[in-house]
Amino acid sequence: MTTATITRVPIPTDKLKSLRRFNGIMGLLHLVQGVFMILVSNDTTYPIFTNFLSFDVDTFTLSTDPQLLFELRFGPAVASFLLISAVAHGYLATIGFERYARDLSRGMNPVRFYEYALSSSVMIVLIGMLTGLWDLGAILLIFTLNATMNLFGIMMEYHNYYTKRVDWTAFIYGCVAGIVPWIVIFLYFYGAVNSGGGEGPPAFVYVIIPTLFVFFNIFAVNMVLQYKKIGPWRDYLYGERVYIILSLAAKSMLVWMIWTGTLAPV
Repeated sequence: MTTATITRVPIPTDKLKSLRRFNGIMGLLHLVQGVFMILVSNDTTYPIFTNFLSFDVDTFTLSTDPQLLFELRFGPAVASFLLISAVAHGYLATIGFERYARDLSRGMNPVRFYEYALSSSVMIVLIGMLTGLWDLGAILLIFTLNATMNLFGIMMEYHNYYTKRVDWTAFIYGCVAGIVPWIVIFLYFYGAVNSGGGEGPPAFVYVIIPTLFVFFNIFAVNMVLQYKKIGPWRDYLYGERVYIILSLAAKSMLVWMIWTGTLAPV
């Protein structure tokens, strides 16, 4: 454990007003992109399968029996994580602002991690689908693991509000939960690249996976810098702004790479 002191002092009104305005602007940017994705994306779909066992009465053996559950419209799916973020920022800038200010003064922002638990988990699922991860069970598992990683972020902030020394337990457990979906994605990507039946994933997928992997890890780095109180991260609000900027950058990057690669009207 590392010695650190969590800020528990009132935040100047001008800083809060600036952050409120910043959330409003960021919410609007997410909203505009989300609406754009719904309006101008093509009808590209990706299949969702179930793979339950089936018993062959002739051979007396069990084998998987893939069944198409439904076709997922990718445009609205991509738009969904932008709209989730838009709602969260809109809430923090309006009716949730008082609670937001109170939480910031305690060195935490649970709403941020609740939003990430939904939006970034949708992102990780869509990235996985681009590599051929189409099984409903696998999708539910990587969604839940990624969401759990973000819920550990809430525990990290909440726990360390009540301690004099930083306890990294929640952070470590969150990293363990968060790395598993990426391991699965890399396995599927490796399999797709090395399969003998085709040319592998389209070129834009080769860019999306390492780019978003780096972005996801920068969020963890930001938290470390906050709790280590390095440089400008001594001010919790600086780290809060970095979170907000990273969120917009990561989502926008993914959105436009997917749109350019597969969703743009022909």
